[in-house]
Amino acid sequence: MKSFNKYEQQILKQIISARRDVRGNHFIQKEIPKEILEELLSSANNAPSVGFSQPWRFVIIQSKEIRGEIYTEFEKQNTKAKKIFSSNEQYCKLKLEGIKEASLNIAVLYQKPKKEILGQTIQKKMGEYSVVCAIQNFWLTARAYDIGVGWVSILNPKKVKKILDISKEYKLVGYLCVGYVDEFLSAPELETIGWEEKKSLEKVVRWV
Repeated sequence: MKSFNKYEQQILKQIISARRDVRGNHFIQKEIPKEILEELLSSANNAPSVGFSQPWRFVIIQSKEIRGEIYTEFEKQNTKAKKIFSSNEQYCKLKLEGIKEASLNIAVLYQKPKKEILGQTIQKKMGEYSVVCAIQNFWLTARAYDIGVGWVSILNPKKVKKILDISKEYKLVGYLCVGYVDEFLSAPELETIGWEEKKSLEKVVRWV
């Protein structure tokens, strides 16, 4: 088994620190080579999964027509969200997706098991959490290739599944906008505008 030196450890640290949630105003018109996309998907496929279940599935969406339908669904849900955050003027100014601008969209699915899965008999959500690990692997590898990823959560999963003609055995976990960008921000955008503050380790770690 390979060991990693300090330089390689530092590179990983830099990639993790430089990862950003990319919005549509930063994507550029540049196609992702097939071999690089396969590298990103391979990284996702190498993610840890409880019970070695590997329950992730990926739907690559290039069709402008389908993405237009997804965008319409986003607009519908975002209109509702604007009412929730109506007291915050910044919300309406935020660009919260890149559905049309990104090179491609990816729907990340969880395949529901047809039998009991090792390690998931008590905590049933562990399969879905495994899919999130796959998304993180994809995201970090994309950053290493200077490819941006934006996770669009202002969507109704059932409506997205209907648009994509996805059967009931699958659950939508993530909807990603993926593509090359004009820049990666030096800090998360929501931190920069003061939406939330970066939490220190002291606030998120407890020793017992």
